[in-house]
Amino acid sequence: MAAFARVVTALSRACGIFAMALLAASVLVVCHMVIVRYVLGWSTIWQTEFSVYAVVASTFIGSPYVLLHRGHVSIDLLPKAAGPRGRYVLELLAGLVSLAFCAILAWSGWHHFYEAWSAGWRTESVWALPLWIPLLPLPLGIGILCLQYLVELWRLNQAGDDPALAPGAEIAVGD
Repeated sequence: MAAFARVVTALSRACGIFAMALLAASVLVVCHMVIVRYVLGWSTIWQTEFSVYAVVASTFIGSPYVLLHRGHVSIDLLPKAAGPRGRYVLELLAGLVSLAFCAILAWSGWHHFYEAWSAGWRTESVWALPLWIPLLPLPLGIGILCLQYLVELWRLNQAGDDPALAPGAEIAVGD
C-alpha cells in the first residue's frame, strides 16, 4: 500500500501543477482577449469560453492536491474537543462519506463524459468545441481525488489515535 500511496501522492502533485498551469493559461488568454478586443478592435471567439473552462478544470483537477495538503476549509472546534479517539472517528467518518460522494460524482461524470464523446456533442458557441473536452476534468480530477481519499484513509488507519500521525502527515510514504 505504501507504493500505491507514493504513486497517488505523485499524481496528486502533478494535478496541482497542471491546475496551476491551467489558471496561468486562463490569465494569459484573458489578457490576450483584452488586447485583441479593446486595443486592436478585433472580435474574440474562443477566449471567454476557454478561460471559463480552464478555471473550472483547474478546480476539479487541483482537488487531489488540495486534499493532499489539507488545504480545504475546515472547522476544527469539534475535532479538537473530541480528543484523540473522537478525532480518529470523525476523520474516519468524514473520509468515508467524502469518498462515497466523490465516487458517485466521478462515476456520473464519466457517464456524462462518455455520452458527450460518443455522441459527438459540441458547445453551442461559434468555437464549437467538442463537449467532451470541458467535461473530462470532472471525472478525471474527482477520480484521482477518490484515490487520494483512499490514501488519506490508509494514513489515518496507520496513525490510529496518534494525532501526530493524522492524515496530512507524510508517514511511511515519503515525499
